[in-house]
Amino acid sequence: MSGAAEILDLARARGVMIATAESCTGGMVAAALTEIAGSSDVFDRGFVTYSNAAKMQMLGVQAQTLADHGAVSEETAAQMAAGARTNSQAGIAVSVTGIAGPGGGSAEKPVGRVCFGLSTEKATRTETVDFGDIGRQQVREATLRHALAMLRAALA
Repeated sequence: MSGAAEILDLARARGVMIATAESCTGGMVAAALTEIAGSSDVFDRGFVTYSNAAKMQMLGVQAQTLADHGAVSEETAAQMAAGARTNSQAGIAVSVTGIAGPGGGSAEKPVGRVCFGLSTEKATRTETVDFGDIGRQQVREATLRHALAMLRAALA
């Protein structure tokens, strides 16, 4: 994945480890980073938390957050990213949670909506992108590119 090597180099230059917390991508962000030989010096771990139970058990996402906002929400993405960082050796963590489709969407949360979180020691920020109902694999690939772009920007 283009850009992954640059992200790893930026992390090395800053002396920071990376963690990922993924739902709809099922580990694609971690896979892109670890596809690069030598990534183990800056990639600490990836959490694939597809179920709500996994989000709570592995990342500390609060049941009340899931009940109030749902799995696909900036609130959940923030807790996923913060949980990945605090439950690892990482100084930066990115999270993704969304609806890749087909199906599963609603008027309030359409297919193609993905919420992202980025957590550092200083702050956790979130954003939502509506990629549209462009097909499951295309949503997942767009999510991967966006998550890598967020990491790159935060490390630059």
